[in-house]
Amino acid sequence: MTTALERIERTTQALKVFPLPSAVLFPHAALPLHIFEPRYRALVRDALAGDKVMALAQLEPGWEGQYGERPPMLPMMCAGLIIWHEELPDGRYNILLQGVARARLLSELPSEKLYREVRVQLLPDPVYQGPEEERLRQAVFELAGRVPASFAENLLPVVARTQGGALADVVAAAVIPEPERRQELLCELDVRKRLESVLDDVGELIARLSPVKPVGPLN
Repeated sequence: MTTALERIERTTQALKVFPLPSAVLFPHAALPLHIFEPRYRALVRDALAGDKVMALAQLEPGWEGQYGERPPMLPMMCAGLIIWHEELPDGRYNILLQGVARARLLSELPSEKLYREVRVQLLPDPVYQGPEEERLRQAVFELAGRVPASFAENLLPVVARTQGGALADVVAAAVIPEPERRQELLCELDVRKRLESVLDDVGELIARLSPVKPVGPLN
C-alpha cells in the first residue's frame, strides 16, 4: 500500500502549490481551506482528478502589489494531501488539506496553467527521541486545564500518541495562530530545537491564561 509520503515523493518534479499568506500548514496537521479564486479552483480540480497532492506556501514580504501575478515564494513549504473536499455549485471548493512533509523550493516550472508548479526537495524528519518530548507533553497537559474542554479533548489524544518532530508540529498547529511564527517553526529542521521552541510558546501561553474554574458543585 502506498504511503502518504510516497505519494508526495512522486510529485516532487511538478508539485502544485497554493501560495497563501494568511496560513501555514504543518506536517501531521490538517487545515480547512475555502478555494474561490479561479486559478486555485483549477489547481484543486486537477489535484482531485489525480493524486490529490498539493502544497501550501508563504509569499516573500512585499507580495501585496503583485498577488494576482506570481510573486516570489518563501523556500520552505508544506506538501500535503486533500483528504476531504466539497465542491460547491458555483465551482468553489471547501477542502481539508493534511500536511505530510516539509518541502524546500528548488525551482518554479514555466507553466501555461493558471496555477503554479514547483520542483522541491522533501525534508522528512529524522527519528528523534529525547527529554524535550515529555516536557512538551506535560506542558500541553497543563495548558489543557486553562483552555475550553472541547479544545483539550481534541488535542490531548493526539499529543499522547505523537513523537519527535511530529509532536512539535501538531502542538504548534493547534496553539500558534500567527503565520510568521508558524513559518519560523516550519523552517526549523532540527527536531530538538523545534520541540524546545514550541515548548517555549506553550509556556508563554500558560503564563497568560488562568486555570479554568470547575463548573458545578464540588464533592
